[in-house]
Amino acid sequence: MRVLHTSDWHVGRMFHGRDLLADQEAVLGGLADLVTDERVDVVVVSGDLYDRAVPSGEAVAACTRILDRIRSAGAELVITPGNHDSAPRLGAFAGFAAAGGLHLRTRVAELGRPVLLADADGPVALYGIPYLEPEPSRHALEVEAGGHAGVLTAAMDRVRADLAARGEGTRSVVLAHAFVTGGSPSASERTIAVGGVEQVPSAVFDGVDYVALGHLHGPQRLAEHLRYSGSPLAYSFSEARHRKSVWLVELDAGGLAGVERRELPVPRALSTLRGTLADLLADPAHEAVREHYLSVELTDHVRPTDALRRLQERFRHAVHLDWRPAGGPLAASLTYTTATRSRSDHDVACQFVEDCRGAEPSAGESALLREALAAVANEERAELARQRANRAA
Repeated sequence: MRVLHTSDWHVGRMFHGRDLLADQEAVLGGLADLVTDERVDVVVVSGDLYDRAVPSGEAVAACTRILDRIRSAGAELVITPGNHDSAPRLGAFAGFAAAGGLHLRTRVAELGRPVLLADADGPVALYGIPYLEPEPSRHALEVEAGGHAGVLTAAMDRVRADLAARGEGTRSVVLAHAFVTGGSPSASERTIAVGGVEQVPSAVFDGVDYVALGHLHGPQRLAEHLRYSGSPLAYSFSEARHRKSVWLVELDAGGLAGVERRELPVPRALSTLRGTLADLLADPAHEAVREHYLSVELTDHVRPTDALRRLQERFRHAVHLDWRPAGGPLAASLTYTTATRSRSDHDVACQFVEDCRGAEPSAGESALLREALAAVANEERAELARQRANRAA
């Protein structure tokens, strides 16, 4: 049996304000071609199908089209919710969906009941462990041990007990959404720490043929049978060097026969640039990244006005900007009380502008600040007069 391990689709996610739905549908819909070319029997999604617990109508429609393409290519689908999903919403109509080859394993009470598929070598049991919020899951699983390690251990105990009852010859795949010790995180995962502890030891997952992990967005191998597929697209600039991919898992009569990487297309590359605004706008060496998503670090001594809009005139996909002046920011030497003592509101406002931008406000800006402060003072005096008149009446 051939299993395609995916996770962390995050359908509906934005990237620094940019809509990624079209890119997501192009990449994920393309999995249908992989299903056909590689003769895949089942595609698994180990959590975070959506980016939000309540996805938009557009995200649901796109996800439906993607799943339909994969199913039409001939593969069964097994999906579990992650920490971004709403398990009850994702699991709605699960019984009806299973009849069409879409298996939604969203209930803690059913994690020991696998999706059973078969090939020429016999049955394969696919166990879907939904993301387990430690405290409510502890009660649902009726265990005393808390934390992610405690509830996942209890979950795997149920999986192993069911697998043992099925006897020899049943191969096993577990889907789980967790942070396993040894994995490398990136900047785009939402923390699942509870009380400062979120990691679980890899030994928790012993006793099964393959564990399809989700949650971490970089593809990685913790052991031959224990892997993260990672997200299909980059969702932060920390993932710029990731080789986005999926794992093609093959099971034979003896269990795990092999795992191969299949890289995914990159709709738009991610790059970072550093330098002064003038250099970035003029240097022809940057032409190669003109159509990339860009994170820019400006080193101008004075913070340029309207810098991102000006950058987007050349780099239309510049989406993130930091100002880090060469030599570092000026260190604040005065406390707030000292900095404001015996100074007018106008002086304090001008100093604030200088601290933020690295240069004093121009004469015109200073005049505008003075006018704004005068308008506020006039409004305060008028309000005080109204209050006195009301008390006199």
